[in-house]
Amino acid sequence: MRKIFLLLLVLPLAVMAQQKEITLEDIYKKGTFRGEFVRGFAGENVEDYVKAEDVKDENGKKLSLGDYLLSSDKKLLLVRSGTERIYRRSSKSFVYLHDIATKKTVKLDADKIMHATFSPDGSRIAFVKDNNLYLYNIASGITKAITTDGKWNHIINGNCDWVYEEEFSFSRAYEWSENGNHLAYYSFDESNVKEYQFTEFDDAYNKQYTYKYPKAGADNSVVEIHIYDVNNGKDVKAQYEQGDIYIPRIKWTKDDNQLVVFWMNRHQNNLKLLMTNAQTGASSVMYEEKNKYYIDIDDDWYFLKDGKSMIFASEMDGFRHLYLYSFDGKTKTLLTKGDYDVASVNGVDENGQRIFYTMAYPRPMDRNLFVADFAAKKTAQLTSGEGWHRVDINDDFTKFYDFYSTINTPQTTSLYDIAVSRKKDVSAKFAESVNQNDKLKKVMDEYNFGKAEFIRVPNSKGDTLNGWMLKPANFDPSKKYPVLFCNYGGPGSQQVGDRFGAVSSWHQLLAQKGFIVVSVDNTGTGFRGEEFKKKTYLQLGKFEIEDQIDAAAYLGKMSFIDKEHIGHWGWSYGGFMSSLAITKGNEVFSAAVAVAPVTSWRYYDNIYTERYMRTPQENPKGYDDNSPINFTDMIKGKYLIIHGTADDNVHFQNATQMITALVKSNIDFESAYYPNKNHGISGMADNTTFHLWSKMTNWILTNLGNQNTQKPAGNANEKKGF
Repeated sequence: MRKIFLLLLVLPLAVMAQQKEITLEDIYKKGTFRGEFVRGFAGENVEDYVKAEDVKDENGKKLSLGDYLLSSDKKLLLVRSGTERIYRRSSKSFVYLHDIATKKTVKLDADKIMHATFSPDGSRIAFVKDNNLYLYNIASGITKAITTDGKWNHIINGNCDWVYEEEFSFSRAYEWSENGNHLAYYSFDESNVKEYQFTEFDDAYNKQYTYKYPKAGADNSVVEIHIYDVNNGKDVKAQYEQGDIYIPRIKWTKDDNQLVVFWMNRHQNNLKLLMTNAQTGASSVMYEEKNKYYIDIDDDWYFLKDGKSMIFASEMDGFRHLYLYSFDGKTKTLLTKGDYDVASVNGVDENGQRIFYTMAYPRPMDRNLFVADFAAKKTAQLTSGEGWHRVDINDDFTKFYDFYSTINTPQTTSLYDIAVSRKKDVSAKFAESVNQNDKLKKVMDEYNFGKAEFIRVPNSKGDTLNGWMLKPANFDPSKKYPVLFCNYGGPGSQQVGDRFGAVSSWHQLLAQKGFIVVSVDNTGTGFRGEEFKKKTYLQLGKFEIEDQIDAAAYLGKMSFIDKEHIGHWGWSYGGFMSSLAITKGNEVFSAAVAVAPVTSWRYYDNIYTERYMRTPQENPKGYDDNSPINFTDMIKGKYLIIHGTADDNVHFQNATQMITALVKSNIDFESAYYPNKNHGISGMADNTTFHLWSKMTNWILTNLGNQNTQKPAGNANEKKGF
């Protein structure tokens, strides 16, 4: 009996000895916690159509097929090589055209070009070079310039200016018509947009990078939409009300002569869809929507094959739902219902007269697949339960892959058949298990990953906030643990989701080292209806940080929380929140790490900022009353601010001006800057990613840890991570 007792004592120690400690090398160098990839239906495998050894450049060197585009008939291939990133969504490359049958490869242009795409019939290729739009005839090999007035920092054709790319989420600013007879394209005149500069550091005299960046309240580009007839070379301008406006989208209907131009006022609370004649440019309003706050722009607009109707998403009834409208406005059908937000559209089955969509249901943290018919008479739920279902449906709507995970369970993949009964009822039938991510599950067990739990946090306004909490794996309720809030908090965002990855391996590392890690989605975040999301209108930061303060105070009352050691970490908008936490939240937050933070919305771009704040001229108090740069004298705790000097999005200026205010207020702080790094502050080859996360981790251990947490390994001169 005594031997058995001793064995029982030793077994837990043996198990603990076998469990591995998470290191930053595991996360940022080795890829230890990388899951298994499952392709699904998305995209084709290029090697099903072409042999890789057949595709060679002008020097006979084999081209990589990692970045390619197939023509619709799968007979031609565009291959991009030597790609250079420009901004978040744009890049330029050498582009080669390969004929699969003849194995002939030609270089489209001697220089690097942008946005090369096939026409729908595969006879032409459009591309952008040096701010001009070109047309390449495949049969003749002749390139023709559609525009010739393009000029850096003045005129852009066929490509977005910086702020459209960043805030309207597209870069290629041209669209082929349904049959390829027309090209509709943007022309940006950014002559009056103010320039922003930053230094690119090198080993000599450095150089200045200058580009057009319209800050809040400043002038935008003047935008024209042109429609080019590829057969006769005729170019007409789309006709619409000019002035201080945006054109956030252009989309062709199924009619080759009908272009829809999306017109929006500068306040972004009035949207008009203009049906535009491709021959004349004349237009008429086919749909208009107004909102007392603002209207979000996305790509969930579908112009149906009948040429008479469209499906789109709107928050007009207080939640994001789907609607079927006729072009003439006589038919208006609400396709989805309930106090839940539609998160995405997965496919429109026009033959079956159905739309498949994912809804944030049954909780805002969940995602489930639904299908509704165009008559709004039959709706079916095709996945069920709590958790996160991400689906990929095949082209004929007979099958779908279900990529399912929860906050603590890695993604598993299953294949389902979609069945339609004689009564047109739709259901999903399990077909097979495709992948269970067993390798990652085993690794997580070896490293003793903790289990996060969802929490509900009351705020001082009477709302209840969704959050998650990750405790140390060896959690002892008799001890007191420091807390790190990990927060983004921006309009429409969501960090508290029942999906794997919401809690990261870095969060797990901190928990192993003795921290409780928490994330709380504050007022203004998404998937809880329009009013919750848009309550922050005209005062970004106010309700958001009040919620974070309320949450910290609420947790501070728990017996196992060290209320003297509660910190806040965030990046970008999250960095803005962290900077507010250490200033306005000085009574509850003792440390904060702000990475690439906005420190005043006066410094940020106008499309994003004015959507929520209007202009500084109209709303000065909204800008200044919630800017951390104006409250540095309130800081009592520790503050680390980090920024990339070549951040084209949230400018390094935000950090310098914050530091100027800190110095003026005689506040001690720490800072780190990364030369020539953009908003992502990343880099594997030059060790930037590893260095950044090591810097933050060590700082948090040093400045937020207590007697129950690990300390950094070695001193600053010795350590090379963990």
